[in-house]
Amino acid sequence: MLGLMMDMPLTLTMIMRHGERNHGMQEIVSVTADNPRHRYRFADAFRRARKLANALDRLGAKPSARIGTLAWNDYRHLELYYAISCSGRVCHTINPRLFDEQIEYIVNHAEDEWIFTDVAFVPKLEQLAARCPGVRGYIVMTDAAHMPQTTLPNALCYETLIEGEADRYDWPELDEKTASGLCYTSGTTGNPKGVLYNHRAAVLMAYAASLPDTCGLSATDGILPIVPMFHVNAWGLPFAAVLVGAKLVFPGPTLSNPQILADLITMEGVTISAGVPTVCLPLLAYARESARSLAPLSRFVIGGSACPLSMMEEFRDRHGVRVLHAWGMTEMSPLGTVNADTRASSAWAGDERIAQMLSQGRAIPGVELKITDEDNRELPWDGVAVGALKVRGLWICRDYYRLEGQGGAHEPDGWFVTGDVCSIDPHGFMRITDRAKDVIKSGGEWISSIDLENTAVGHPAVAEAAVIGVAHPKWQERPLLVVVLKPGMQATREELLEWLDGRVAKWWIPDDVMFVADLPHTATGKLSKLELRKRLGDYRLPGASGAD
Repeated sequence: MLGLMMDMPLTLTMIMRHGERNHGMQEIVSVTADNPRHRYRFADAFRRARKLANALDRLGAKPSARIGTLAWNDYRHLELYYAISCSGRVCHTINPRLFDEQIEYIVNHAEDEWIFTDVAFVPKLEQLAARCPGVRGYIVMTDAAHMPQTTLPNALCYETLIEGEADRYDWPELDEKTASGLCYTSGTTGNPKGVLYNHRAAVLMAYAASLPDTCGLSATDGILPIVPMFHVNAWGLPFAAVLVGAKLVFPGPTLSNPQILADLITMEGVTISAGVPTVCLPLLAYARESARSLAPLSRFVIGGSACPLSMMEEFRDRHGVRVLHAWGMTEMSPLGTVNADTRASSAWAGDERIAQMLSQGRAIPGVELKITDEDNRELPWDGVAVGALKVRGLWICRDYYRLEGQGGAHEPDGWFVTGDVCSIDPHGFMRITDRAKDVIKSGGEWISSIDLENTAVGHPAVAEAAVIGVAHPKWQERPLLVVVLKPGMQATREELLEWLDGRVAKWWIPDDVMFVADLPHTATGKLSKLELRKRLGDYRLPGASGAD
């Protein structure tokens, strides 16, 4: 027997209509290259989205056309999110931080028909345009007064394009499984892989992100997405914000400028933000050095890589900000877990509390987790067993775009192999100990590079740290600690090893410490251990020439 409930598709059009009707007066504030503080309201955004959809029709963009965007976080990019997807096309967000060869590959692999670009990326696209013959034209996201001279073929001005269009549009009735967005992984090895999202997954992700034990979003919030809109839809926040009616504050090209971020937080009433740890470091340092408050900020969602305990404590103790330690992947739309308290964990203290803070949290409703050993046997959730993390759920990809089962990350029964290694405790708190490719195996035992890095960053002089395994004739591998010191600070090898002594297992303590000016990062801001290993390819541990 089936229930007698209305059958309405879960689409982004539904979220857009709800946001415009119920929260049309809510504000959207943007920093852009042509306006340091643009502001308008939800009703304005979706009126312009209708004009943009009409323009796409006039350009001849066919249904299901992939429309590329090479843009920062701002109001025009938000208009593209909705106009492209709700008109039945696919919004392909392109990471401008990728290598040119990677951008060329994904534009051609996606078969993008048109590309919308910020002015800043016009020179990059001019170098690539001849190698992307399928692109019919480029729309520069600015007004006529700021339109640059360009050699891009069929270059159009965004504001001129939509100016004369009608602000009425008959949005098509879409199947909820219609593709809505396309995002490629950063492709640290081999070509990037495309993850093709659909409307259903995007809507469910927006609902899940808004739950009290996820981000706890509401119409009283001001949201500052520092995580780029070109990376997994800014973690779904542009959809979730419209769903709940929260104010949106976009940093545009200034998302690496801590002073402007602090100004946006304090002047625009931001209550929640989101980003990777590398954007938090300069923000905290600026607030510390300038003695500035980050009020009214109350929550900061940190993911992409493990958040050090010292960062969580500084947010909490200096600013009253609760860090929501999160984990996910491009393949997961992206949220999988968030570190929110349970009734039991809210009473924990001491080491128990610290262990919980360092975990990546519990699976949000709609996501299933399991860990397995090398023989694919499921391991217990006892907080001790460590194994390969696998997931499945309502917004997790079942395959990669145009790879037809050759992606190599899905098991026959459908579980997605994340490439992370972790433990899960009886309360469901998951703690990642390493990427499978970064695990250090010394004398047959695993050493967590993430735990070592987080502990090292707790030293007052350390700005950033990385730990990699280096070959050893007796122990197979031993850890090497690579450190970036804070400006004006000093520390010695012996001081850092002494700092680790007593804070980690004795046999985990690295065999050596190397001081460097900077550490390499991926296009999404994560620490690139692949590149670090290349840099240190000739390094040998002291005394490792023989079995000692």
